[in-house]
Amino acid sequence: MEQNQTYHYHVMRRAIAAIDAAGDTPLALADLAAEMNMSPAHFQRLFSTWVGVSPKRYQQYLALGHAKTLLRDRFTTLETAHAVGLSGSGRLHDLFVRWEAMSPGDYARDGADLTIYWGWFESHFGPALVMGTDRGICGLAFAAEAGAEPAMADLKSRWPKAGFVEDVSMLRPWAMSALGMTGETKLHMIGAPFQLKVWEALLSIPSGHVTTYSEIAQSIGNPKAVRAVGTAVGRNPVSWLIPCHRALRKSGALGGYHWGLPVKRAMLAWESARADAG
Repeated sequence: MEQNQTYHYHVMRRAIAAIDAAGDTPLALADLAAEMNMSPAHFQRLFSTWVGVSPKRYQQYLALGHAKTLLRDRFTTLETAHAVGLSGSGRLHDLFVRWEAMSPGDYARDGADLTIYWGWFESHFGPALVMGTDRGICGLAFAAEAGAEPAMADLKSRWPKAGFVEDVSMLRPWAMSALGMTGETKLHMIGAPFQLKVWEALLSIPSGHVTTYSEIAQSIGNPKAVRAVGTAVGRNPVSWLIPCHRALRKSGALGGYHWGLPVKRAMLAWESARADAG
């Protein structure tokens, strides 16, 4: 993972604000570059390197109406979301992910007798807090919008009786695979049974595609539980890898995102651009 990825995200965050301020009028390359205090050539290179498309094209992915376009053109049904089961494995992005779930009894003990390792890493979407057990990553938070201390407090509160140990070297191979989208990453999914069903459904959404909260409720056999599904999506502790950013409202509204809506928009735009460029 390149060390300037966090810098790229902060530029992206400023670009989102500039594009929103312009309303329905697309910004010319020179104007958007000026908003970023960059030359047009540097701005063009930065974006093309970061996401693989030009700034002009990228504006379309960052537009407020892009979520509606995704629902129209890249909506994913989840009829087969449970075909493999939690003990199986699934494809996610260009990354091969293996996951296993903590037993309900272990989860009910709030992480007692569990050691969770943590460390900070650079990512495409700002500073990333990675947490993991000896079985795999169990937590992934983005702090660019939320802040480092709140992100740490939030993840620790998920398993209040666990022991937490800083160990960047132990987590680095998984973190580099997860954030760099290469190789294999293991997930240790720690949640209540209903949450695990929702998170498993999220794992079946391909990169560059989206679904709705109601579709997730339907896929897990509980179509009336849309509100509960939304809560479970919001409680997903492994952002990005369990792609809660790909869940939208039927109206095309983004819905919430635990680590900040600008991060969600940047994730959806980044994935869409890469899907089209690829």
